[in-house]
Formats: sequence, structure tokens, C-alpha cells
Amino acid sequence: MTALELEASTDPRRGRSGPGLLGRHPTRAAALACLVSFTVFWTVQRLAHVTMLDLMVYRAEGFTVRNGGSLYDMVATSAHLPNTYPPFAALLFTPLTLFGVPAMRTLATAGNLALLLAVVHLSLRLAGRPRHLPRPAATLAVSALLVWCEPVWTTLRYGQINLLLTALVLWDLTRKDTHRLAGAGIGIAAGLKLTPALFAVLLALAGAVRAGQLLRSGAGVRAVRHPWLRQAAVATATFLATALLSALVLPRDAHRFWTEIVFAADRVGEVEITANQSLRGALARLLHTHDPGPAWLVAVGLTAALGLALAAAALLRGLGAPPAEGGGNAWAAVTCAATALLVSPISWSHHWVWCVPMVILLGSEALHRTGTAARRWWAAATALGLLFCSFALWWVPHRWHRHEELHQNGVQMLLSDVYPLAGLALLALAGARLWRRGRRPGKSSGHSTAAAGREA
Repeated sequence: MTALELEASTDPRRGRSGPGLLGRHPTRAAALACLVSFTVFWTVQRLAHVTMLDLMVYRAEGFTVRNGGSLYDMVATSAHLPNTYPPFAALLFTPLTLFGVPAMRTLATAGNLALLLAVVHLSLRLAGRPRHLPRPAATLAVSALLVWCEPVWTTLRYGQINLLLTALVLWDLTRKDTHRLAGAGIGIAAGLKLTPALFAVLLALAGAVRAGQLLRSGAGVRAVRHPWLRQAAVATATFLATALLSALVLPRDAHRFWTEIVFAADRVGEVEITANQSLRGALARLLHTHDPGPAWLVAVGLTAALGLALAAAALLRGLGAPPAEGGGNAWAAVTCAATALLVSPISWSHHWVWCVPMVILLGSEALHRTGTAARRWWAAATALGLLFCSFALWWVPHRWHRHEELHQNGVQMLLSDVYPLAGLALLALAGARLWRRGRRPGKSSGHSTAAAGREA
């Protein structure tokens, strides 16, 4: 039983919950389930002798900073992996040099499991769930299940920072957008890895549209102080502060990153490999080429425009906004995240930890409905969860440097493109939700008018 189903079982409209620990102490039951799941997960990872290669690269970056070396000439581990992050990230990695490798790996695993709990908690809050169950119980129960998703597994396998980036963005989107520091989390995340900057673009776009609506309604100069515009400004200022700090501390590395490394997309790895779950990787496999060229540029342009338009529309219409809570919008957040993952030149499979809020949102939509509609949403949530837990992308030949992905058949292409297909399906679902909401007489316009009145 998932936490979302547990919530349904404790809903007074659906009858009283049964006796036993689950009914009387749901948080304790969920904590026990989570402890067992995390323990098994940790044990399996240790039995699999996970290397935490990326964590070792982070540590090497920290040593390079301490020793005054060149961040973008260094390579680390037996795989000779280079540094691809902005120099600000290397500054934050320097504390890793204070620990031995075994202790560092233990701390990284424990920290990522704690971050998973944070991501699940914030995702539930973003979706306005649960309503009839303690949120700690829901957080623990959902985490016990979603820890087994391939992106989460691979994040911990490599010691990656994806859960930290997701938590920073969700922390921003679940705060009241009137908070003076709202946007700082997005700015820090973008300073560590550039992709989260798309959330600031979303806020600026939606804020500009809403400000225009307010100006037309006679709000005057107050419209330019709209919370979304302020939040985008804070995110931008925070990001620029991370760049300035790294330029002051590491001027040579900062100059090289912003004039050279940031444009070297192929530096990260081979475009066509299965691990690259972006549109560029999917097109490279589809066209049997290392460089999809103009086809990718066209696909990225269309996807970025469509994804941002859908995310902004969801934010403006309050699609999926949690009741009685400030900040954030579930459909806008996951739509923007899917767009960023699709259009990025390289989106490794572990970057798709955004599957956690995606699955939670679809489950929340199911709980909001009854009958056939609820069954359809449960089917969608279950299908998405199983897809990300299936490890299907690794069912095809994928040996490093063998270029086997350039010779895939149709079935293998489908398997190796499951995440981009899921991202596109999510965009289509968001479009369908917006279209159906717009067809309801007075629903969308009434919400916009009321919101404009409150903001004015």
C-alpha cells in the first residue's frame, strides 16, 4: 500500500481505517517500512560494490581548488573523468577533502537518502498532499517505494548531487512567493549546475504575463512588483553572486568556464550513449549519428517553447496549486523540469530524479477524483512509477566506447528512450489538463480575475 493509497484509506468519506499499527499509528508504520527499505537499499548498493565515481570527481575538484591547480585540465578516477560543473560547485566540494574515502561515501549515501525524504516531503507539499494523513507518514511511505527508481538508485550509485538540486528548487517553489529570499534556492542550484536556471526563466515569463494583466486592470506601478518577477530577480541575483564569488576566488577557472567549457557540450561524454536521456541523445540514436545537428536544434527550440508555454500557463491558471498553502504550482514545476531535461544537451538518467514529484503529482490527481477518472490517473501514476523502476533503458547493449547505440533496432530505441518519451508524454498530459480546464465555462477566467484582484 502506497502512502497515497493510505491517505485514501484514512479519508472519512471512504470509511474508517482498519485496526492495527497501520490504522492507529500510520507514521510509525511508515517509518518502519522506510527503515527496512532504506536498509535493504543500502545493503544492495554495498553488495553491488558501487564506485561512486562522480563523488570521487567532486573530491578531486576540491583537492584541485585547495592545491591551486586547473579545474578544467584535471581528470579523476580510472575513467579519466573531467570537471564539467561551474567553478562555484568546486568551491562547495572542498569539504569533501576533509574525509577519508570510506567515510565520505557513507556520509554521501546517508545525505542523499535524507535528501530523498526532503524531495518527497516538498513534492507532497507542492501537490497539496496529504489531506487526511500526517505528512511525515506519507513522506516516509512514498520514500520507501521511490528509493528504488532507477534515477534515484543511479544518483546514489555515483554519489551525484541531483537530489540536492531538486530539493533546492522545490524548496523555493513551495515557499510563499512573497518571501524576500524566495528564488535563492533556484539561484544556488543554477550556480551548481546550469539547467535549473530554466525555473527562473519560467517565473520571469509568467510574472511578466501576470504583470501585463494587472496593468490592464489598472493596478499601476504595483504590477511590476509582482512576486513571480521578484522571485525570478532573486534567483538571477543569487546565480550571479555564485559566479562572482567563483570569479574572485578562482579567476582563471571562472574565465575559462564561461568562455570555453560552457559551450563544450561533448566534453561531458558521448552523445548517443544510453545514459543520455535527453532529446539530443534520443535523436542521435534514432538517426544513427554522433551529432544530430540541425534536427536537434529544431527539436530543442520547439520543445523549449512548448514546455515553457505550458508551464507558464499552468502557473498562471493555478493548475494543481495546493489549497491554503503559499508558493509553488505542481504542474508548472514538473512541466518545467521535464522541459529542462529534454532540451539539455546531456541529461544522464540520474538527472531524472524529477520522476519523484512527477509520480506524486499523478497520484495526487487520482486522489482528487473518483470512478473512471480516478482509475485512469492511478493507471498513469502506476505506469510512470513502473517505468522509472524498470531500468528498461539498460536492457539494450550499452558498453562504453563501443558505440553500440548507433546500431539499435526499433525495440531497442524505444527502450533506450523511455525517459524522453515519458517527458514528452508529461508535456502532452499538461496540455490536455490546460485544454480541459479552459473548456470549463468561467473556470479559468474566473480564477485569473480573482487572482489579479488579490494581487492588485
